[in-house]
Parts: sequence; structure tokens; C-alpha cells
Amino acid sequence: MADTDERARLVGAHSYGSWQAQRAWQRPLFVTRAEGARFWDDQGRAYLDFSSQLMCSNLGHGNKALMEAIAKAATGIPYVAPGFASEEKAAAVEALLEVMPEGLDQFFFSTSGTEANEAAMKMIRQYKAPEGKYKVISRYRSYHGSTAGSIALTGDHRRWTAEPVNMMPGAIFAPDAYCYRCPFGLDYPKCGVQCAEYVDYMIREEGNVAAVIVEPVVGTNGVIVPPKEYLPRLRAICDEHEALLVADEVMSGWFRTGDWFAVNHWGVKPDIITTAKGCTGAYAPAAITATTSTVREFFMERFFSHGHTYAAHPLVIAAIPAAVSEYRRLMASGLPQKASKRLETGLNEIKGRHRSVGDVRGMGHFWAVELVRNRGTKEPFGTKADAAALRPTIIGKLSGELMKRGVFLSGWYSHFIVAPPLVIREEEVNQGLAALDEVLGIADEEAQ
Repeated sequence: MADTDERARLVGAHSYGSWQAQRAWQRPLFVTRAEGARFWDDQGRAYLDFSSQLMCSNLGHGNKALMEAIAKAATGIPYVAPGFASEEKAAAVEALLEVMPEGLDQFFFSTSGTEANEAAMKMIRQYKAPEGKYKVISRYRSYHGSTAGSIALTGDHRRWTAEPVNMMPGAIFAPDAYCYRCPFGLDYPKCGVQCAEYVDYMIREEGNVAAVIVEPVVGTNGVIVPPKEYLPRLRAICDEHEALLVADEVMSGWFRTGDWFAVNHWGVKPDIITTAKGCTGAYAPAAITATTSTVREFFMERFFSHGHTYAAHPLVIAAIPAAVSEYRRLMASGLPQKASKRLETGLNEIKGRHRSVGDVRGMGHFWAVELVRNRGTKEPFGTKADAAALRPTIIGKLSGELMKRGVFLSGWYSHFIVAPPLVIREEEVNQGLAALDEVLGIADEEAQ
């Protein structure tokens, strides 16, 4: 057997590690296998996957139905250009028609959430060009991808270093529906949901807004669940100003929040949904830009200026129908519902025990634990500027301590993203909670 330490160092020496200084990528952890809600390194150590890798392995690891669907496609036509139809594409379309919100029945397939959002932006720009509209409103605590258009719409610090390149013009940012840190210094519900009303103000002042894009439940930047009035009001504002509403469900879709898509919790139907990650359980790199037939109709006699070599790749989209079937089976078992209740209860109990925990928020299998130096002032342990400057953060320190305890938990700025696979069992949830409970004592020592 090859020396895995040597192999890991080979990877570190000759490939780029994403979103980090490359000095931290000298000897990445070498993963040898994964099953259910766990993965193992080359030393045989097991880790509880408490964040579903990059909040994408919704169906857990080692799902035979998904692997068999991809393998079957590989024995047929491994590749066909996107200009042709195939059985895999037909089956994927059928599966999506069953689960997408009513009216979102036109699909463009790509290979990542970034590409799904890039496709949406091109569609919007072309669709709204006759009206002279081109600006797109995003929000400051957002992540929409890494390509030129999608990074331009991203609110976190990853946009800062990309801005010297020729990014998409016309991206503007709105305040977030972030009740714990209200940008207006108001309290819900007396605030009148000012975060939504301000979008109305922005559109009126800008005058040429083509669309508004939001993560219905913010992902990496804090798992922020909006007030119940927010998304319905945003839908009404977009309708009034004839702007498209885009829901980025790359992370919040596929039962991450307890339903097929997060918008379903509020009964809101966007004009476009972008999604990826969980659509194949991350077993294959698929993404979908779903639109209404109204958007599609615009292009019936106009050139649709977008495409990818690997759009609707048979091996990739073969996993979509299998994933839909597995979601149905898993949700019918009742296991995810029990685990999500335990997550909610356990995380709030942890908040009660640790002064370093300022807020716990989320839904389903999607939660944030936000750390603060002082509960009264809400001073965070880390900021965007800290991340951009590569300053050490308490989140990084605690993440390392969690790995020592056999728990992988993703963190960002000053919060953890607790997002385990839907297959996680209650006893595994308890293991993750116990490890988090223990390491938060370190943060408590630095809190006031």
C-alpha cells in the first residue's frame, strides 16, 4: 500500500487548497473511506461528519442506490453533448418536476452552485435587457459562488480580493434579515421588517433593478433564518417593481431545512431557483437553474447565450432521480425528524451552559452556533476583516480541538455551522453535541 503521508504531501505540494493561505495546505488530512455520518483518515481515526462536508452530503456516505445509479450510467453512454437528449436527462427532468415548487418547471443543468447562479445571472440580464434593467440586489451576508458573476454577488470577504478582476457590474447589496445583529438597530416585530422594506427603497432609488437574489436561509455566513414576513414581503416588492426574485437554494435545499426547498416554509414561489449540492447528495457534481415558463418563453425566439461542455452530463444527472427517491424513503422513515428535534433541543441547552454562545438559530439539519466575547455587547470573536487578514480565530482553534475528539464541524468568522447528514442517528447527534459542549469551555475562558 502506498505511503499515505507521502501521498497527502504530494497533494499539498502540487495542488491549490481552496479559500486559504497555501502554507496551511502542506499536509491535508488523507481520507480513506466514509460511511453513513462518518469518515476515516489514513490512521484509522473516525470522524463524525457534523457539517456534511461542505453542507452537501445530505444523504450521508456510502449510499448504494446513488452509487449504483452512477455506475449504471457509466456502462451506458458515459458522455453525450448537451445538445442531445438522453434517458438520464429525461429521468432527471421527471424527478425534478415532482419536487420543485409549482411553476418552476424549466431546467438548465450545470455542475456546481456557482455555475447555477452564473446561469441565472445571464438569463436575468438577457431577460431584462429590453427594459433597460441590469442591476441585481444581493445581501452582505451572502455567498453565491466564485465565478466572475457569482462572486460579484457575494457579500462576504471572499469578494474583496476578487474585486480587482473584471467582475460583473451592477451588483448592489442590501442589509440582511439578521435579527440577532439587526443592521438598523431595531427589534422584531416592532421593526416592521425594515430589512425587507429597505429593499423596496433601494429599487425605487436605483430605478433599473432586474432582480433580487437571496439565500432563503443564509448558508455559510450564519444560517440566518428570516422573520416569517420577510420572504413574502420580498416577493410582493419584486412583483410591484417587476423584478425577478431568485432563491439560491444551493445549500438550503434538499431537506436541509426540513422540506424539499426552504422557500416552501413560507409559501413563496421565486421566479428562479438555483440549487446543487444535495440534488445528488454530493455523489456527483450536478447543479440546476430552475425557472418559470415565463422566463423560458422569452428565449423561444431569442438566442440563449449560455452553455457548458458538461451540462447535463449523463454520469452526473443520473444521480438526481436516485437522490429524489432516497429523500422520499429517508423522510418517510422519521429518522431525520427525530434527529432535527434533538439538534434543536441540544444546541439550545448548550447555549444555556456557555457564556461564549451568543445565539443559536436554524431549522431542520441546518444550525448556527454564534460565539461572542460578551453577550451584552455581542462582540464577536471573529470578523470578515479577521478572515481576510488570516488572523487566528477562536473558531479555528475550536475546530482543531473538535477534530481531536473525532468531530468535524465547519466554522466561519465567529460561528459554527451544524449541518449533519440526514442519516445521522440520535446517538451520533449526542456525540457531536457532547464534543461541542466540551470545547466551548475554551471559548468561555476568553469570554466576559
